[in-house]
Amino acid sequence: MQDRLRIFIIDDHALFAQGLALLLSTEAASHVEVVGHTTHPEEAVSLVCSSDVDVALVDLAMPRLAGIDVIRSLKKRCPQTKVIALTGIDDLEAGRRVLRAGADGYLTKSADPGMLLAPLFAVASGLCVLRHEMLDALLAVARTPPDDLLAGLSDQELRLWVLLARGLDTGGIAHRMLVSERTTKRMIAVLLRKIGAANRTEAAGLAGRYGILDAAPGD
Repeated sequence: MQDRLRIFIIDDHALFAQGLALLLSTEAASHVEVVGHTTHPEEAVSLVCSSDVDVALVDLAMPRLAGIDVIRSLKKRCPQTKVIALTGIDDLEAGRRVLRAGADGYLTKSADPGMLLAPLFAVASGLCVLRHEMLDALLAVARTPPDDLLAGLSDQELRLWVLLARGLDTGGIAHRMLVSERTTKRMIAVLLRKIGAANRTEAAGLAGRYGILDAAPGD
């Protein structure tokens, strides 16, 4: 990239905001331009949107106006600006909330400042940046079926789900479960409704996502 990235820092700790701005301005001046920083989250969105910012760095733990509210407002008013949330505590639930709010990255303040350039350019290029521990945790949650989903299924329905996911047709399932094809069709309709799947293909996809096949014994 020939043009320098235009960065704005939003953090209610003046020392951190000024220190990070100085670090980026001195250590990465040929790649980054810090166009501003503020310790007042109330004015942050207006300042960012009026400054043609590429990436905004937003502290999550700001008492007067929560960082996540700043992120939501930023993405609504100037969606072209990428946002990286900064936090002092690596928290899974916080990571999920900032991503839902529209953040393009989530990093801890304890990260090596010298390693900040790569995430900045990655986010500016349209990628999402997370620490690998956070990514692993988020993926694990996404792959875990809701407790109420499994609790609402009988052993017979779980077995039926597995057989569907393995691609058996109605006749094959009926043979395995020792019921008629008519009964099998009714059972499949009930199962699809319970797991929120529109069809057998979607049911198979959910089984793969939740690891239903991995946990199921051979049949």
